[in-house]
Amino acid sequence: MPYEHILYAIDGPVLTITLNRPDKLNAFTPRMQHELIDAFDRADADDSVRAIIVTGAGRAFCAGADLASGSGTFDDSQGDRAHSLEEHRDGGGQVTLRIYDCKKPVIAAINGPAVGVGITMTLPMDIRIASWKARMGFVFARRGIVPEACSSWFLPRIVGVEQAAEWFYTGRIFSAEEAREGRLVSRLVAPENLLSDARKLALEIAENTSALSVALSRQLLWKMLGADHPMEAHKVDSKCIYWMGRSPDAHEGVSSFLEKREPQFKLRPSEDMPSFYPWWSPRKFS
Repeated sequence: MPYEHILYAIDGPVLTITLNRPDKLNAFTPRMQHELIDAFDRADADDSVRAIIVTGAGRAFCAGADLASGSGTFDDSQGDRAHSLEEHRDGGGQVTLRIYDCKKPVIAAINGPAVGVGITMTLPMDIRIASWKARMGFVFARRGIVPEACSSWFLPRIVGVEQAAEWFYTGRIFSAEEAREGRLVSRLVAPENLLSDARKLALEIAENTSALSVALSRQLLWKMLGADHPMEAHKVDSKCIYWMGRSPDAHEGVSSFLEKREPQFKLRPSEDMPSFYPWWSPRKFS
């Protein structure tokens, strides 16, 4: 797929996906939705990609949905995009569900305003780093709609129900410092250091770890958020540590440590996932 609303750039083991409508503050469009899904499909299939950074071009990360179509922006019951109540699928949710299932760690480098879907799309990303100039807002109630992109599932798990409720119900724009205090972002950095800091973290992952270990760890973290008892984690942990313990990567990890050298891990997430993966039943929209 040729990209018009995003940039896809690989530098060594790090992929940077840039939302690229700077003249529109990178406002989200159906085209951007499909390009992002394609980009994550492509990244998962490419074993040279070990970590992904998502950022925005220009002064914004993403200003939310493009409102150029006016008051009917969110009305999908009419016109070319008409669907029934049961058929309609939220575009932002399709993006976040794709990121949720990604096998690679994803770092959001929030360089400026991130509003509406511009912030909810970051919730299934693993780590959010923000410029101190960034502003965020779950503004849905101020637009007469509701939180989307599965954010009613993601946000309370990240920041807690009370903080999520305050941001959802007020719909206000808040500072990067408030986002850090509320644990929405892990750190604030100077604008000029944002991408370099994100890349430093991505390289720390890429250069020191087994790609398969990270892929399985990512799914353990996310999928266990819905488990009803730690026994469910114990069952899957046991399978994963058994399978990985027999693998060439585990032998290499121990040998390289004992021999005081850099590890050379070989297993590839595109082809070498264990036979019991996925251990969950994939959910279908119905």
